[in-house]
Amino acid sequence: MRYGYWMPVFGGWLRNVPDENMSATWDYAKRLTQNSEKWGYDLTLIAELNLNDIKGVEQPALDAWSTAAALAAVTESIEFMVAVRPNFHQPALFAKAAANIDQISGGRLALNVVSSWWADEAKQYGLQFDQHDDRYARTSEWLKVVDGLWTEERFSFEGKFYKTQEAICSPKPVKHPTIYAGGESEAAKTMIATQCDAYVMHGDPVEVIAPKIADMKARREAVGGAPMQFGMAAYAIVRDSEAEAKRELERITTVSELPAGYANFDQWLSGTQLEREMKLQEYSVSNRGLRPNLVGTPEQLKERIAEYEAAGLDLLLLQMSPQAEEMERFAKQVMGTA
Repeated sequence: MRYGYWMPVFGGWLRNVPDENMSATWDYAKRLTQNSEKWGYDLTLIAELNLNDIKGVEQPALDAWSTAAALAAVTESIEFMVAVRPNFHQPALFAKAAANIDQISGGRLALNVVSSWWADEAKQYGLQFDQHDDRYARTSEWLKVVDGLWTEERFSFEGKFYKTQEAICSPKPVKHPTIYAGGESEAAKTMIATQCDAYVMHGDPVEVIAPKIADMKARREAVGGAPMQFGMAAYAIVRDSEAEAKRELERITTVSELPAGYANFDQWLSGTQLEREMKLQEYSVSNRGLRPNLVGTPEQLKERIAEYEAAGLDLLLLQMSPQAEEMERFAKQVMGTA
């Protein structure tokens, strides 16, 4: 199993705990990333939103791509899975900038290709916002342009959304960045199976994740692609006793009143085809992070992680709070690396 974590670009991951002792600042991001290398983490996922989805839109949120470029220059081994929303980035210009960041990192860049869901954010910034199926049609073209710029000396393309003419991207990436993507619609799965390298999922129990992995493996084999990687989001709580872990779970999921970010959460539900009947408790942690039940003693977490690994999962994308302290604890007690 590879272990990754979400960079706390929003100042935390708990919608109903205002201060998690991890500020949305460059200084915190730098210290956390440098320490995570020492603790043995393989990857960090840097989310891309211009507004703060977790703490409320008035609160600060770090820009994903400038943060990634800066972190690439002050780290040595960790992989950067940086989210990118195709409707917000012209692909040829993006390919040029991302290739440069990959050069800075020495070949440690990866993309997390995300279809936009937040209509209000797009409206505020004057950005294109596509309806559901159009998002994947755009993303498919966008990936073709980026891949073409990264692999060919000159690249020409003409599609519904994009056009290039003998475009040049030099220097190219050190190696072709891994393309991660997620989605549960038929359009998403078809695009991912044919054009991406890895499938990332929201958190779910292993009995739900296992058939998803099997389905995507079959789709990949049907198009003759190389084997895919599989990742899943999860929120982790590790304590010396199960009772201690459950007390922490109760602390983070107790919702006494609707926090500032609830309206954003409600809009996300209305813009996705994921199941919509979520408990209010689950709202407190993003990306269905509590469903994998990585809550308990080190031995319990190791056992549950082994079950996911047996189902074909390669990568855990972890959220914790407060991030630095809990990541170090997890590395020592579960990963055995810190």
